[in-house]
Amino acid sequence: MSAARPCLALYTFGIFSRPADDPANDGFRERNDPIFAAVDATPGLIARSGYVTDPGPLSWGEQVHPRFFTDEHGDGWSPATLSLWRDLEAAFAFTYFGRHAEAMARGREWFREPAWPPLVLWWHAEEGYPQWAEGVRRHQLLHDHGPGPDAFTFARAYDPAGARVRIDKTRVRASAPPG
Repeated sequence: MSAARPCLALYTFGIFSRPADDPANDGFRERNDPIFAAVDATPGLIARSGYVTDPGPLSWGEQVHPRFFTDEHGDGWSPATLSLWRDLEAAFAFTYFGRHAEAMARGREWFREPAWPPLVLWWHAEEGYPQWAEGVRRHQLLHDHGPGPDAFTFARAYDPAGARVRIDKTRVRASAPPG
């Protein structure tokens, strides 16, 4: 991947309330592949990391977890994603509309109430893809210091030059998945 212009990196992290293979998480697992198919078909997505243990896209480095991953039920797994987007509006539209939004609305059925940010955004300007370790570092930076140009949220976003910006709602509506 060439970094002709900065791309928006997005890292998400959650912890299941119960062990990953518990039947209580069946609804999450049933939505997983359809949501990955939807994100892969989203025009604003540049690429997403896969996982070393799963078929699909290659993993962007060794998958590591933030320090918040303390109650993992002994199964060593917790839902996390790492992706690159063309802009804030495309990432926002996918996150808060369509299948992903429906799954998020049911998140309390599957996940612990987080004492950490559920996601972090930053502008990736280097060659290649961001690594999992960078996502974790930025996630913890956001938790420890709040939003800033190096680690931010949709609610308090920054442009690649470090200036505060607001998400363009007209562009979000144009990017939103149908239904």
